[in-house]
Amino acid sequence: MKRLILLIMIIGWISSSAMSIEIKRLEPACWWIGMQNPELQLMVYGDNLAGSEVAIDYPGVTIKEVVNVENPNYLFLYLNISKGTAPGTLNITFQKGKKTQVKHIELKERNRKAGAAGFTPADVMYLITPDRFANADSSNDNLEDVKVDRSKPNARHGGDLRGIINKLDYIQDLGFTTIWLNPVLENKMPGGSYHGYAITDFYQVDPRFGSNEEYVELVDKAHAKGMKVVMDMIFNHCGSSHWWMKDLPCSDWLNNQSEFVQTTHFKWTIMDVHAPQSEKDLLVKGWFTRGMPDLNQQNRHLARYLIQNSIWWIEYARIDGIRQDTHPYADYNFMAEWCQEVEREYPDFNIVGEAWYPRGSASAWWQAGSPINDKDSHLKTVMDFDLTFTCQKAFNEVCSSQEGSEAGLFKIYEVIAQDFLFPDPNNILIFLDNHDLSRFSQKGESDLRRYKQAIAFLLTTRGIPQIYYGTEILMYGNKSEGDGNIRKDFPGGWAGDPVDAFTSAGRTELQNEAWNYLQKLLKWRQQSEAVTTGKLVHYTPDGSGCYVYARIKNDKTVLVIMNGTDEKQTLDMSRFQEVIQEKRIGQDIISGKSISIDSSLPVDARGVYILEL
Repeated sequence: MKRLILLIMIIGWISSSAMSIEIKRLEPACWWIGMQNPELQLMVYGDNLAGSEVAIDYPGVTIKEVVNVENPNYLFLYLNISKGTAPGTLNITFQKGKKTQVKHIELKERNRKAGAAGFTPADVMYLITPDRFANADSSNDNLEDVKVDRSKPNARHGGDLRGIINKLDYIQDLGFTTIWLNPVLENKMPGGSYHGYAITDFYQVDPRFGSNEEYVELVDKAHAKGMKVVMDMIFNHCGSSHWWMKDLPCSDWLNNQSEFVQTTHFKWTIMDVHAPQSEKDLLVKGWFTRGMPDLNQQNRHLARYLIQNSIWWIEYARIDGIRQDTHPYADYNFMAEWCQEVEREYPDFNIVGEAWYPRGSASAWWQAGSPINDKDSHLKTVMDFDLTFTCQKAFNEVCSSQEGSEAGLFKIYEVIAQDFLFPDPNNILIFLDNHDLSRFSQKGESDLRRYKQAIAFLLTTRGIPQIYYGTEILMYGNKSEGDGNIRKDFPGGWAGDPVDAFTSAGRTELQNEAWNYLQKLLKWRQQSEAVTTGKLVHYTPDGSGCYVYARIKNDKTVLVIMNGTDEKQTLDMSRFQEVIQEKRIGQDIISGKSISIDSSLPVDARGVYILEL
């Protein structure tokens, strides 16, 4: 009899243990009342959660749905937060058998700090790779067996958020209005993943960069200085060391979850009316690399998780914009829905999608309201890679006046002349280079004519300019030598650096000339309504090889003249009477001199004028 009782007790203990639960993660840890969308998804992860009874007791909050998925270690809760709900601590009770566990999240008042302002053609972005800009906190350099090694181009170098915070005055003094950081979220990958595009936790800043609190501090301090912050996000993939990779929620959480299938990178298939579905699927469902598993946004729980995560960061940190990496690689319908939902919550907010195409027609297809796309993407801003690649060639090209009508700057004219393809030509991100391309500045350049023309063009044509960190000091690097070569450390960002290019004393004479030139144009651009909000009128480059265009707003006119040849040219100014009208003098922004535009104007070889008429 005693043995029977003991056996019953043991069976009961085993049964009770099997039904015990342990919650290890609940995401997000907080949310806000008064959102446009009253629904809140909670991802709950732990041991033996399947079949748990869930209860809450909070006025205004109800459970819409408790979802058990294939993996018994996950639950997805969908709550409804009604209007008028008060802020406070929401306790959630999970019960399974006789075991109970209580978790809580904070429901907060909406964040009313500055931010979520979007970015416009009045802004100029400064793009920073955080690991390579400045290291102000050496305590976070060597964490979890990933060591800083600045001698290796693809290793961690130690740049961090504190380093960027300490250089905000430098960025502001240059004249930038907006800062875009390559991804700052956790990348606990073997080797370090310094670039940030292999996220292992969507709710945490990488500890090698700092903390969530430091990121908020950076945004707050940028706002206090009148600057905006753009966050780099990735919905297409995560890092292979993401915490959920060891225990995935569902068999369809990833695309090609059972085996590695490489994406083709043939982004044309998305818009190709002749492409078979298999080709489209291979682009979207293939993995970017083995280290970046492809997320399946057609899984409704994952889709909700990603949309909600982006809204969490906007509300939590009050970022002003998002740059979405590999935009065409994710599910199209999901991405369109995401853009819409973000805009509903934050009408002024802006998202720029990385749609890497060498033709402007393809980029235009992706912009919201495109007449050549029968299914609206709702993506406000696209990246103009066509103009980038054209600039890299056109400003390099040596041409004479005899061939100027087809070469050099004419190629830039051709790109701009096709703006009829874009629903909103002003809402395009334009750039000479970035973290994925060879730098525009070239090794061994002895003068700045090419640099000055390109910077003048970038800051006066249509669109939203972006400039890559180090451009102001002529940093160079060729992608053919590896990505680390185009993402070098900014000199002076590390204690013990032999030179400090953050100061004029640490820059060469040529670097200071480039720095001062860029600063002058950036500061002037902030005050020029004609450039930031005016219309663009441009003239076909004729046999002179010169490209002439005007930016016009009411009675304000800025005339830009670039000579794309190695010969001095004299322009007959009567050709431009339509934009010059009765004006006869132009104040040259670059030299400060008054320039007569009454009849003819000599323009030096590779010269440039920016004239306020």
